Amino acid sequence: MTGQVLFDSHVAILLDTAVSLVNVLTDGGDRGKPYAAPKGGALPGAIRAVLPGGVPVSPEEALYLAGTTLKVRRVFEAMDEGREDDAAAVVNALVISTGARPQLDRAPGEPWQVHFHGADDSLAVGWSAGIASALTLAIGSDLGGRLGVCQARQCDRVYVDASRNGVRQFCSRSCQSRTKAAAFRARTAARHSAG
Repeated sequence: MTGQVLFDSHVAILLDTAVSLVNVLTDGGDRGKPYAAPKGGALPGAIRAVLPGGVPVSPEEALYLAGTTLKVRRVFEAMDEGREDDAAAVVNALVISTGARPQLDRAPGEPWQVHFHGADDSLAVGWSAGIASALTLAIGSDLGGRLGVCQARQCDRVYVDASRNGVRQFCSRSCQSRTKAAAFRARTAARHSAG
């Protein structure tokens, strides 16, 4: 996330990871082109590439995280559409199903930091619990409106808006540029046909 920091570093990492998982593991549109998410044997490697640290992911863990990711997409879509109650219901169900809990952790030489853990220490449950907790903090604050879905044509990738003014509408600069170029072409065509 660039610009003004809105979330603490641990929550920002969890939200960034949620965005990456949703954008890699869900079908849809990506920057104007159809996107098919990895399936089957490709799933563990795709998740490993997204998770910080590049830790190995078993097929079972990959399936669990893929299921979590579908729910997280629903949260982003609900928040983008102003359906906070629906988003909260999905997040609350994730918190309960993962046994999400805060815990103070400290790396050697570092200060204590709030981290989130699941009912067990497995990779899939731990990441799912952490993401659920980060979404809880976002939606439970005035920052829930920062969860968005790209408004560009043929793109439904998600993002967390970390801009100062909170008016981001696109997942990337390329989608923003594509949209602006299309609007310019439409205005130019309209002027030519009117003239």
